[in-house]
Amino acid sequence: MRTVSTAAFETPGRTKAFLRLVMIEHSVFALPFAYIAALTAMFLADERVHWGELFIVTVCMVGLRTFAMAANRIIDREIDARNPRTAGRELVTGAVSLKTAYVGSAVALVVFLGAAAMLNPLCLALAPVAVVPMVVYPYGKRFTDFPQAILGIAQAMGPVGAWLAVTGRWSWDAVVLGAAVGIWIGGFDLIYACQDVESDRENGVRSVPARFGVPAAIRGARACHVATTLLLGWFAVLTHAGAAFWIGLAVVAGAFVYEHTIVKPNDLSKLNRAFFQTNSFVGVSLFFFALADLVIRGLGI
Repeated sequence: MRTVSTAAFETPGRTKAFLRLVMIEHSVFALPFAYIAALTAMFLADERVHWGELFIVTVCMVGLRTFAMAANRIIDREIDARNPRTAGRELVTGAVSLKTAYVGSAVALVVFLGAAAMLNPLCLALAPVAVVPMVVYPYGKRFTDFPQAILGIAQAMGPVGAWLAVTGRWSWDAVVLGAAVGIWIGGFDLIYACQDVESDRENGVRSVPARFGVPAAIRGARACHVATTLLLGWFAVLTHAGAAFWIGLAVVAGAFVYEHTIVKPNDLSKLNRAFFQTNSFVGVSLFFFALADLVIRGLGI
């Protein structure tokens, strides 16, 4: 009897494992804000959606984020192995080989740089700058108590890059939106890091919760999300947003209140709900309200 080769099944299996490794579904956090930036820039330019540019922006965002997550997992694999919460990650268990992770990260980086080259010369010139904090962040927990600040800088580049992709010009409006996104993500990462306090202290991993305690981290996250709300309001003023955007911002503010109601310094049992569900809702809901506002104001779909 002829033996059926398993090679055809190995590649899809490795691909699925790699996608689990980079948690591709978490693109929902930053991608909606890149769309808000891109669509707002299109509206201000000629009130039309340029679908080709929007697609390339999507490729850039997913490519860069995939590279960043793969690099993070590669760099942190030994730390992950010492933490009970992360000991089941694919590079630790061997579900994904180190070679596959390197190849996947390299492919994602090439895709990102190639997509940036398709946009405009400024995007291509600044693309390597966007890569730097993605690589520095995982090392941050080795030399600073504030690695979330590096993460925030990395994430702030999404909306700025999306605006540049559309206009080819620098925009302080986009910087305000980027700052809102960076501070938002840095804030909820403060909450997420609270679950690793004991392991981080034991293994010498640096973070705000490990250095200053969980209550301080929760207070810092609250301050971050207040700042995020204010910055989003500033962006709305700068871009002359209408009522739908402001309603969306009120919904986001309510989500932040809910998030900080269910996560308390002495009760982290609902942390995952706050991290995954609430923050996914923040990005997606504001995007739809922002899109509705742009359409009401005349954006041609």
